[in-house]
Amino acid sequence: MDKIFVDEAVTELRTVGDMLRWAVSRFNDANIYYGHGTDNAWDEAISLVFHALHLPEEIGQQVVNSNLTSSEKHKIVELIIRRVRERLPVPYLTNKARFADLEFYVDERVLVPRSPIAEMINNGFSPWLYNKPVNRVMDLCTGSGCIAIACAYAFEDAEVDALDISEDALEVAQINIESLNVLDRVFPIQSDIFSAIPKGPQYDLIVSNPPYVDEQDIGDMPDEYHHEPAIGLASGRDGLDLTKRILANAADYLTPDGLLVVEVGNSMVHLIEQFPDVPFTWVEFEFGGDGVFVLTYDQLVENESLFAIYKDSE
Repeated sequence: MDKIFVDEAVTELRTVGDMLRWAVSRFNDANIYYGHGTDNAWDEAISLVFHALHLPEEIGQQVVNSNLTSSEKHKIVELIIRRVRERLPVPYLTNKARFADLEFYVDERVLVPRSPIAEMINNGFSPWLYNKPVNRVMDLCTGSGCIAIACAYAFEDAEVDALDISEDALEVAQINIESLNVLDRVFPIQSDIFSAIPKGPQYDLIVSNPPYVDEQDIGDMPDEYHHEPAIGLASGRDGLDLTKRILANAADYLTPDGLLVVEVGNSMVHLIEQFPDVPFTWVEFEFGGDGVFVLTYDQLVENESLFAIYKDSE
């Protein structure tokens, strides 16, 4: 870190507002990429500055003219410079990310939560599960556990199995399970897709945000994404290696009224091309996002011959 640059900022900047303005200028000058919780320089600055000051972001205008101590200024400047020079996403600098109105611990062992599935969870997966009992939920590729835990909050009587192949990810999920007080209803399980779960109609809902980035997009991703675990992003040439396995095997674990929800992002183009006869319902989101499909148990069974080549061996 350039000590002269830091000393200059600490000496000349005095207030919270000064730091916010300076952070925005640095971010704009460095042309950093936004995509891990914010989509602009101002919100990015708010997240870092208020985290450093241990203040809630909503306090906003009440403190912009407040003077900062020298130690506070050093802490803020160091975070801003790390964001610019290392291209670290803000949630890895603060170890905080919001998802479905809940705050989660995150670090570089897991992806930063940002799935539009949060909107579906907040809506109780309506209209598909409207007025239907939800007793058991599976979250495949759980990562930080955000989808699993948010589902536990949405369906207060349900038990949720949170599956992931990564031990590191499950350690982070466990932190969030404990901090958000769902130890008695969310259960982390190490599993390669469904491998650790006995077959049978157990789950009313299977939700998955699996790796879905194709080879071309992996190479084109901004630097910020390369801090995330590759195992949580890449999924073969077309980005669908895991999704095809999910499609081939999910019906074995769903109840007859069960629902499968999967996010495939930009790889939805490949999925539609390869399975033109499958009646995917592509969810339209009020608050942005796409690439999430819904299939019922019946639809999976009706099209099982199309997925048979990808079915896991007995």
